[in-house]
Amino acid sequence: MRTSLFKNQDALAGLLFMGLGALGFAVALGYKFGTTIEMGPGYFPRILSLVLIGFGILTFIKGVRSCAAIEGGWAWLPLALLTAAMVLFGFLVERLGLVPALATLIFVSARAGHEFKALEVLVLTVVLSLLAAAVFVWGLKLPYSLFAWNF
Repeated sequence: MRTSLFKNQDALAGLLFMGLGALGFAVALGYKFGTTIEMGPGYFPRILSLVLIGFGILTFIKGVRSCAAIEGGWAWLPLALLTAAMVLFGFLVERLGLVPALATLIFVSARAGHEFKALEVLVLTVVLSLLAAAVFVWGLKLPYSLFAWNF
């Protein structure tokens, strides 16, 4: 049984990926591309946008071939929680530091799922905070403070 293209979940996801990739590529055209040896500010966004478009094409083709229909409606609470988690991270990272902002991001995001277990989320928070500190603060020397308690 064939489903409408607008009720096919994988086809719609593929179109979304292709659209976001095309938008990202269009924005990146305003930046110098550079070369592989000397990358410009537009190099990574363009390459990443092309990869996203490629994933979109593959997902779209999979959707057209499988005809998987959308079941159910929108999950508004998880969508709102994930959006709030990202906004809170952006707001808190400079005010409280990287670790408290990551903890907020992870705990609020975890509440969007059905299988929330506080101990597992706490362990995940510790591991991801250590990893983020090691990579971004200590490894790449990015100017993020781990804790900034001055409000």
